[in-house]
Amino acid sequence: MTTSAPRNGAQALIRTLVDSGVRVCFANPGTSEMHFVAALDAVPEMRGVLALFEGVVTGAADGYARMADQPAATLLHLGPGLANGLANLHNARRAHTPVVNVIGDHAGYHKGFDAPLESDIGALTGWTEGWSRTTTDPAEIGADAAAAVAAAQAGQIANLVLPADVSWGEGGVPAAPAPRPVLSEVDDERVAAVAEVLRSGESTVLLLGAGATREAGLLAASRISVATGVKLFAETFPARIERGAGLPAVDRLGYLAEQVQWQLTDVKHLVLVGAKAPVSFFAYPGKVSELTPEGCQVHTLASLGEDTAGALAKLAEVVAADTEPVLQEPSRPALPSGDLTPQNWTEVIGALLPERAIIADEANTSGLMIPMTTAGAPRHDVLTLTGGSIGYGLPVAVGAAVACPDRPVICLQSDGSAMYTISALWTMARENLDVTTVLLNNRAYAILRMELMRVGVEGAGPQANSLLDLARPDLDFVSIARGMGVPATRATTAEELAEQFAAALAEPGPHLIEAMVPSLI
Repeated sequence: MTTSAPRNGAQALIRTLVDSGVRVCFANPGTSEMHFVAALDAVPEMRGVLALFEGVVTGAADGYARMADQPAATLLHLGPGLANGLANLHNARRAHTPVVNVIGDHAGYHKGFDAPLESDIGALTGWTEGWSRTTTDPAEIGADAAAAVAAAQAGQIANLVLPADVSWGEGGVPAAPAPRPVLSEVDDERVAAVAEVLRSGESTVLLLGAGATREAGLLAASRISVATGVKLFAETFPARIERGAGLPAVDRLGYLAEQVQWQLTDVKHLVLVGAKAPVSFFAYPGKVSELTPEGCQVHTLASLGEDTAGALAKLAEVVAADTEPVLQEPSRPALPSGDLTPQNWTEVIGALLPERAIIADEANTSGLMIPMTTAGAPRHDVLTLTGGSIGYGLPVAVGAAVACPDRPVICLQSDGSAMYTISALWTMARENLDVTTVLLNNRAYAILRMELMRVGVEGAGPQANSLLDLARPDLDFVSIARGMGVPATRATTAEELAEQFAAALAEPGPHLIEAMVPSLI
């Protein structure tokens, strides 16, 4: 770290971020952040990536960190800029993703004038339930930045508010990186207690969550399952799950409460590994919210902030010392033919998914078959919609592609959700990111059609149904993508999708395929 040259606050901030391992800043800046923007040339190790909407900025930071295991920074313009990015920060919070938000603010002496963009930034940062600090002196910005990175590395959102006068003020002092937080080790007594549960012979489920759905955790969990007969499930929306041929196959808990209740039928013990006991996604009239079966005991092997993979390895040595994991054999579905359906388009993906792919999955109702059709495909990662706040898929694909430029990124994206953050396509084109987007166009908020029925609404007529319909006019995603610089095609048959998907994978850079799929509902 070089500290000899005089620096303003912004330069010291970026220098500290870079020295702390933060090398990418996804940004949508404004006037208050101009000195930060200028400082990027003074610290060229920081890569600035422009997005046209703050929801893309925050979603990209989420996708980057999930794949890089290191925070990205965001640059947001005052309170309204942060507010625009909050939906995907919600997803990042639920994924326990490390993100460092740099949020510009008015100069301290200007705040008392109630200028048009003045707002309560503290109320917004508090909503992220993470770490927050406002820097008031250029000499402190380095230490504050190092603390923000360390806080993010603990698996949370870190918000550093940067007043404009601190950004342009002289006397900025870079700081050395703060120590990276270390996951707590699970003690032997807790492992022994869970081992006794597994040896009881009663029906038991291991529910895998944060940190347990990567290779080390999956291998240990499979050994435990083989030796003891316990069932394995991953939480419904894992932040990142490694899967495919050569890894243990682990099903996820279902989205619908009825699915989870069926999966946990007659289970007497639920062992949590970086996960929480399952609850219904929404409340429904006359239905329970807690999905743990009546009479089932809940045990915790490892909580958030603890070494979940290490805890599974310890448990495996106790109950499965001489047991090998069961690995998924390579298998692919045959390429289908005929008009596209909600089932057969997923077979195309499973048949052609490339080695080491990263799937950003926001296919929603159109993608229910994806876990099955890709189970035996070459090893890949899947990033899911942890917080349920839609408009996640395209931005997360941007971030994943920036983090892993040597790996193909496949974005499986539903049409309604795409429109929330469609400008992510422009960033893909600008950065020449290797993202192939398969956009499922069923011209409906199909999941809301399902929810309309599930909440027991009666008498829904044309006006109600029109709010769930994406026709009149039809969305033309081929034209939208091309208008943002992304080559695009349209597929109506399985043969067309296979041909276009293979061609897109063979050519570097972004591509979009609009797959015309009828709605399930």
